[in-house]
Amino acid sequence: MIVDDQAVVRAGFAAILGAEPDLTVVGEAGTGEQALALAAEVRPDVVLMDIRMPGMDGLAATERITASVTSLSGDAVRVLVLTTFGLDEYVFAALRAGASGFLLKDAQPQTVIDAVRLVAAGEGMLDPGVTRQLINAFVNGAPVPASGGDSGELAQLTDRELDVLRLAARGLSNAEIAGELVVSTSTVKTHMNAILGKLKLRDRVQATIFAYETGLIRPGQR
Repeated sequence: MIVDDQAVVRAGFAAILGAEPDLTVVGEAGTGEQALALAAEVRPDVVLMDIRMPGMDGLAATERITASVTSLSGDAVRVLVLTTFGLDEYVFAALRAGASGFLLKDAQPQTVIDAVRLVAAGEGMLDPGVTRQLINAFVNGAPVPASGGDSGELAQLTDRELDVLRLAARGLSNAEIAGELVVSTSTVKTHMNAILGKLKLRDRVQATIFAYETGLIRPGQR
């Protein structure tokens, strides 16, 4: 489902995604209110959500959709936020509201297609060109526990799971993490699933936020 207050933008994304054999555009909305009603009706797997719209903005719509709408597959609807600016002040808030990632509107068509597939599969997606700035902007402006985070939550993870979480929070892919730890990608996936389950997180994006918020990793840390 595509949500944007500009019809030409919706048409462009619909054309890009609709041309893929494994993707179907089930609806379009121009406001947050329309998005909420339409999502409840068609129950999409993924919503491409603009942030700045008249009336209910994308942030409020994201929070309400991820909290209350279930897809036909039985999972919570996943939201992929679209933004014009890499450091849009609402982007981090959208992730906190439940979005599974964000993309710049000028992303290449294949990047958009890949992002939708990743989010639909349960993984997060952060535009690589702005991820570092986004995390730095949040962490530098927010208090981070000097003790290394909530020991109660972190204590649930094994040493290897902590290693995987640190590397994932640095932006490494499963294949890159596997190379760093000298294990198979399937082992990395198993560890990541265990991390998400133990911490009750939706996806890698929430896991990354958790790692920075708890002080498990800090900007620039290797």
